[in-house]
Amino acid sequence: MKVTDHIKKAKGKTQFTFEILPPLKGQDIQSIFDAIDPLMEFNPPFIDVTYHREEYNYIEREKGLLEKKVIRKRPGTVGICAAIQNRYQVDAIPHILCGGFTQEDTENFLIDLDFLGIENLVALRGDAVKSETYFNPNKGGHTYAKDLVVQINNLNQGQYLDEELLNSTPTDFCVGVAGYPEKHAEAPSLESDIQFLKEKIKAGSDYIITQMFFDNQKFFEFKKKCREAGIDVPIIPGLKPMATLKQLNLIPHRFHVDLPQELINEIQKASDNSAVSEIGIEWCIEQSKELKKHGVPFLHYYSMGKSKNVKKIAQALF
Repeated sequence: MKVTDHIKKAKGKTQFTFEILPPLKGQDIQSIFDAIDPLMEFNPPFIDVTYHREEYNYIEREKGLLEKKVIRKRPGTVGICAAIQNRYQVDAIPHILCGGFTQEDTENFLIDLDFLGIENLVALRGDAVKSETYFNPNKGGHTYAKDLVVQINNLNQGQYLDEELLNSTPTDFCVGVAGYPEKHAEAPSLESDIQFLKEKIKAGSDYIITQMFFDNQKFFEFKKKCREAGIDVPIIPGLKPMATLKQLNLIPHRFHVDLPQELINEIQKASDNSAVSEIGIEWCIEQSKELKKHGVPFLHYYSMGKSKNVKKIAQALF
């Protein structure tokens, strides 16, 4: 079932959803099931699965020469989605990136998803590889998420890259895109970022899922600006409970979000990571309660493959 249909079916009731990471290469699917099993009692209508592009390592050889080695540390997104739908009978939503794909790769990826009966996906540009300062698309790939959405929408209308195909079958994907309540790191302003977001919606996106945030007012202001800009698709808040003292610096740096001073103060007083985790859970519960009162369609949690904290939050809300 499409995300938009899940919203209609719920008739205004806020639902619980979450996102997982594929396991590191060499681990089996059981690690995924172990992360999902404790959360199924809260009846998630769908589970997101992230996609991780290739990385480059440089190995020093004789005479100072460097050998470039391409590695994928977390493969398996499509297989995990198929396993989730088979085991739990819920929708699995893979992320699909511009980075690491040609347009032909993208089309074949979408065909695989369609054959597996996967109806939803999240279209993202993706980050630059670690060796690059700025994002560079693959030759023949997409530069912006908007262009990726256009290709998906074209396929939904039966328009394949090979224009000579006859009687081609259209797909029927429901497309989510990312929104940034505190703006994307590369956007000059929140207002310009919302205009870029509007272009993704006009290209055929069906809903927005936000980057994590820790101040609900940022989300409410973002949603208001979106509506004023004419963006009328559902906006799903993405949440993550703080879990370690290290995240106090890591999260703002990696995800370009601000932490409320009150939360910072509480974490700095914590004696260990166990105490930090409890603070993070309580903060996320209060965030979730307020968002739920405002009628958000889903409360979507970034679990990072760990279910203990998210389960405690869900127990307080669902």
